[in-house]
This record gives sequence, C-alpha cells and structure tokens, in this order.
Amino acid sequence: MNVWIAIGVTAVGCYAVKLLGLLVPAGILERPLVQRLAALLPVALLAALTAQQTFADGRALVLDARAAGLAAAAVALLLRAPFLVVVGVAVVVTAGLRALTG
Repeated sequence: MNVWIAIGVTAVGCYAVKLLGLLVPAGILERPLVQRLAALLPVALLAALTAQQTFADGRALVLDARAAGLAAAAVALLLRAPFLVVVGVAVVVTAGLRALTG
C-alpha cells in the first residue's frame, strides 16, 4: 500500500507544480534574468544527470566503460558528427570495453 501512497503524493505534487507555474504573473516571466535562467537550466540539469549516471555507482565514484563512452561521444561532438553518429560511437565504445573487460 505504501507504493500507492507514493504514487498519489507524486501525482498531487506534479499537479501542484504545474498549477504554480500557471499562477506566475507574465511580468515575472518576461524579465531577462528569468529568461536567461530558463534557457540555461535544462542544459545544466542534463549535464548533471549525465555526470551522475556516468561516474557514480551508488555512493562511490567509478571510472569504467561508461566514462570511455562519454569521452568518445565528446570527441565525436568535437569532430561535428551528427547526433546519431555520436550516440552510436558512445554505444560501440562502451559495449566494446565492457566485452573486453568482462
């Protein structure tokens, strides 16, 4: 039953956050600082999520095949490869290292 309580609380919380977003006056959303933060926040959150998923295993810092895949993707990005090629390079490098190291 605890799972259903958690689902219910999460649903109500999501609805409340959406409602609060709709109640913000338009004047506040038109400020340059707010617009700049709204443009930069998704990039920062995605970078933090990528770093956490790549370098963390529970509470430990790890360097494994995921880090090599991320480095390969960064090189592909620097070479201006298309997005699907970048993802493919990261997958191939990560899978290759995992196959070699077990």
